[in-house]
Amino acid sequence: MSTQYSILFKQEHAHDDAIWTAAWGKSDADGSETIVTGSLDDMVKVWKWSDEKLELQWTLEGHQLGVVSVDISHNAAIAVSSSLDAHIRLWDLESGKQIKSLDAGPVDAWTVAFSPDSKYIATGSHLGKVNIFGVESGKKEYSLDTRGKFILSIAYSPDGKYLASGAIDGIINIFDIATGKLLHTLEGHAMPIRSLTFSPDSQLLVTASDDGYIKIYDVQHANLAGTLSGHGSWVLNVAFSPDNTHFVSSSSDKSVKVWDASSRACINTFFDHQDQVWSVKYNSNGSKIISAGDDRAIHIYDCPM
Repeated sequence: MSTQYSILFKQEHAHDDAIWTAAWGKSDADGSETIVTGSLDDMVKVWKWSDEKLELQWTLEGHQLGVVSVDISHNAAIAVSSSLDAHIRLWDLESGKQIKSLDAGPVDAWTVAFSPDSKYIATGSHLGKVNIFGVESGKKEYSLDTRGKFILSIAYSPDGKYLASGAIDGIINIFDIATGKLLHTLEGHAMPIRSLTFSPDSQLLVTASDDGYIKIYDVQHANLAGTLSGHGSWVLNVAFSPDNTHFVSSSSDKSVKVWDASSRACINTFFDHQDQVWSVKYNSNGSKIISAGDDRAIHIYDCPM
């Protein structure tokens, strides 16, 4: 295994316009992994990562305006995508066919995320509501109300207990999913929250904001546990490694950073993108990182294991 971080693969011109979102599914029986990307070109693309190569499986058409967010179900069978056309689409990753299209109402679907059991999809709305749709029913099952501003980012805790949302005014809300109650409101940022991620043990919440900072919160007590600086501009995405030890961030400063979760130090910076980097994720075993952004390229990095 490598002892340092390195760029492994670049897919230039992966889309015809900026790539705003990427997701990485768990590996198949043959060891190959599924990657889904969404772009301002209205396309959702499904890729197979195998033998250190990226192969296009499907180009999924149907969205009318840019694709803002994608996620992959936990068994890697279904992808979900949301678009500025206010539709949420579910796709069968095996066949590349659309399973259903959900109308999320006028301009009302931003980030989408599968619940840990993959039975629900949560999405943030312009009106400060988190709308929860049933995957089976294809209907809105209920809403969680932040009584706040436009929700840009959303995350479920891996243990299925909490849902966190980040708003355009920098406010973060944490809900108890079982009761639907608002547990905590965190006011650590003064600018839009582009992304948030729970640690795999559901103890920490990491937030990324246009203020250029990353903040770490203790979920149980809603304490601010750390503020990290290092990016030169908006922080657009954060994601935790599956083994709870590291997280990654991406920024308008064109960089991707790897952080040590315990020391909170930045241990690696990639400067391989030509433009702002909207999305960064680990694969299911934490051995690789994917990033994608406005330069229309998908990059895959090797992580020391």
